[in-house]
Amino acid sequence: MKVTVSRKAHFNAAHRLYRKDWDDEKNRLIFGKCSNPNFHGHNYELIVSVTGEIDEETGYVMDIKILKEIIKSEVEEAFDHKNLNLEVPEFEALNPTAENIAVVIYDKIRPKLKPNLNLEITLFETPRNFVSYSGK
Repeated sequence: MKVTVSRKAHFNAAHRLYRKDWDDEKNRLIFGKCSNPNFHGHNYELIVSVTGEIDEETGYVMDIKILKEIIKSEVEEAFDHKNLNLEVPEFEALNPTAENIAVVIYDKIRPKLKPNLNLEITLFETPRNFVSYSGK
């Protein structure tokens, strides 16, 4: 029997959507106000969901306290109150769209979990706009 456990978290971060190989006009055309050269910010809401078999000894799929610490070290400390474009190495050459942020978060958390567990990342950029990613 597979069960999914989830942990919510949040972080605040600034970013600018743009491609260095495009001029400002094309960036504005594609990304609109999200391409503001002075950046803009979001209060991101994150849901990290782990699915697996319930351990017969503990009754857990995964200890939520451990998941909380993984999220804190891999996401909150790395992204909170940061300019994603300028301060987070993963976005040095990667446009920090919600889609790319979700994939980066997945790639940071996945190695910290047991191989038999499945992972899904749901990232809300606004209360109405969100993305989900569960691997390649």
